[in-house]
Amino acid sequence: MLRGSKVGLRARHEEDIPILRAELYDDVVNSSRAEAGPWRPISPGSKDPRLMVDHQEQGRVPFSVVELEGGTLVGSANLWGIDNHNRSAHIGLGLLPASRGKGYGTDVVAVLCHYGFVVLGLRRLQIETLSDNEAMLRSAERNGFVREGVLRSSAWVMGEFLDEVLLGLLVQDWKQDSKV
Repeated sequence: MLRGSKVGLRARHEEDIPILRAELYDDVVNSSRAEAGPWRPISPGSKDPRLMVDHQEQGRVPFSVVELEGGTLVGSANLWGIDNHNRSAHIGLGLLPASRGKGYGTDVVAVLCHYGFVVLGLRRLQIETLSDNEAMLRSAERNGFVREGVLRSSAWVMGEFLDEVLLGLLVQDWKQDSKV
């Protein structure tokens, strides 16, 4: 397990899937804001590609996020779009509704930076988020990410186009937290 100051990132367990599905992906508004495409229902018992782990896929590393004290599941995180040639990747995370507002997002981003820069040897990490996602913007900026641009009206979300903010962090600008 990768450890931050509040949360750990561990392998996805089978028992995590129904919780993540119910609290993150079956929520139409939340899922519509987090996914690049429109929300679609997934039949109970079917394999949801957003939650399944494919150990053969090299471009994505999914984690379950758990509290360090007690091990309670609090969300999902991943590095995706991993490009080994250009040594870059994207960060994504989703916290369960009851786990938001506790500083977990900032800790998850810190742990993903450690994983990307130290474990994988990447040089650049990137985050794209909706411009009104203040929690993600704060989490990214607290970890040293810099706003590199705004993609105007680039995301169709629940009947309207929203701007996305592009943030980047280079390994030489990263200030590693000694606790990770």
